[in-house]
Amino acid sequence: MKKWAFVSDFDGTISKKDFYLIMMDKYFPEGRKLMEKWKAGEIKDIDFLSMVFTSINQEEERIIEDILSIPIDEYVPEFIKQVQNSGGDFYILSAGTDYYIHHLLKKYGVKNVKVISNEGYYHEKNVHMNIDKKHPHYSERYGINKSRVIQDLKEKYETVFFIGDSEPDSHPAKYADVTFAKNGLQDLLENMNISFIPVEEFKEVEKSLMDKGVLS
Repeated sequence: MKKWAFVSDFDGTISKKDFYLIMMDKYFPEGRKLMEKWKAGEIKDIDFLSMVFTSINQEEERIIEDILSIPIDEYVPEFIKQVQNSGGDFYILSAGTDYYIHHLLKKYGVKNVKVISNEGYYHEKNVHMNIDKKHPHYSERYGINKSRVIQDLKEKYETVFFIGDSEPDSHPAKYADVTFAKNGLQDLLENMNISFIPVEEFKEVEKSLMDKGVLS
């Protein structure tokens, strides 16, 4: 069994703004009405995202430009290196799509990071998701079952750290050994009586892991 892994959500956690929000506001403003139905639970997460991603109608060069302009927590690339240099493995666990995540990792020169997300690809001016219903991590609501991923990782690692920021992250937080929470996830976990460490940025996570003796 390996010693430890750090698992991070992407949208709103590593990035400062969700990819779907950027695409919706730029190319699919009518999606705001659909967003209300999604938030009310009338539309599944994966169906809502699919509607947004297939309503972009732009050439791939333009979409990639938009992706590369997404702001991230500037300290994340350095933090990932510290995790890896201290004997940990870094994972990105996202209910979005790996299509934009890989573009951003390449931009910042981030290597040896395992991305666990819904497979995405460009086709006919839009971003599509290839959802495998037979995959062991399949979720009808999110496309990917984050809780099951964390449970599987716990069979491989002595300790699994997790960080997230919103409702989909409340489910894997139940299974992680230590959860760092940003934004709305803090209130959700508090209401669910799930322990967490509140943070706003990755430098705070770094300090906490140094205090625990995890990061060298």
